Amino acid sequence: MLINQDFSVDRSKYIGGSDIGAILGLSRFRSPLEVWMEKTGKETKQLDSLPLRFGSFAEEFVATEYARATGFELIHDESIYIHPEHPFMSAHMDRFVLADGSASPSRILECKTANPFTSSDWGEVGSDEVPMSYLCQCIWYMAITNINKVDLAVLFGNSDFRIYEIVRDMELENTILDKASFFWNDYVLKDKPPPAQSEADCQVLFSKGDPAKSIEAKAQTLELTQRLKLLNSEIDVREQEISSIKQNIMNQMGEAESLLYQGKTIATWKAPKPSFRLDSKRLEQEHPEIANNYKMPVQNSRRLVIKQIDKPTQGDLS
Repeated sequence: MLINQDFSVDRSKYIGGSDIGAILGLSRFRSPLEVWMEKTGKETKQLDSLPLRFGSFAEEFVATEYARATGFELIHDESIYIHPEHPFMSAHMDRFVLADGSASPSRILECKTANPFTSSDWGEVGSDEVPMSYLCQCIWYMAITNINKVDLAVLFGNSDFRIYEIVRDMELENTILDKASFFWNDYVLKDKPPPAQSEADCQVLFSKGDPAKSIEAKAQTLELTQRLKLLNSEIDVREQEISSIKQNIMNQMGEAESLLYQGKTIATWKAPKPSFRLDSKRLEQEHPEIANNYKMPVQNSRRLVIKQIDKPTQGDLS
């Protein structure tokens, strides 16, 4: 049975549809650790950015275009829905859909806007070939509402409008719910961070170092440092090659700002518009009393430096 709650949901107390893709490691914007930080109250990010504001603003337009294209009636219900068996699972639907003359919602509408350059991440119109993070979000909504279909309407830029259809898949749904339950019970409730998935995650987890502490490296770790040395040397070679190619092109262009091939521009070399920055050194010299009032300590991130040592021989290991 659905539990409809008419209150402003506290995101730290629930896993929502926008969280599930990140929890599963499928989001390009958030990691499982970032979700954990939010749910445990260790970090509260202000959900207010230009893309988010535009997405909220464009939701009404996308919903209107969907209704125009399908002829279906939409219900805008801003309530928060809670899973009947898992009280920490919540969902907020963009719209409910009354299709084919039904008196109750027969599907959910999820509205999205997307960069036109990401259209290759989406499959054929009408299919369920959408980015995995969005697919999981739709599966999540069906699990909580017990509705068997989600239409995902997406607007690319201002000229490409598409509708995708996701049908309920119980096997996938159960897998997602199991992983969400594991995340909540083993990480959030136990206040234990999930494994780091990026360098940024490591900086968050281990932001402070202990100068008095050192550990003995495993043999496999030594192998990794040797591999890193090789990769860095390859990067240096590639950067030198890139610089050489750029110099060649710049020498050909000289004072010209555009490089053409058969009338088409293949490169430009222009000075950007002038920008302005505060001359802090001059301010400190001429007005030290003012500069001191605006100084603040900055805690830099820890920097990983790999020291190169000779690889031990077999005799050294015996």
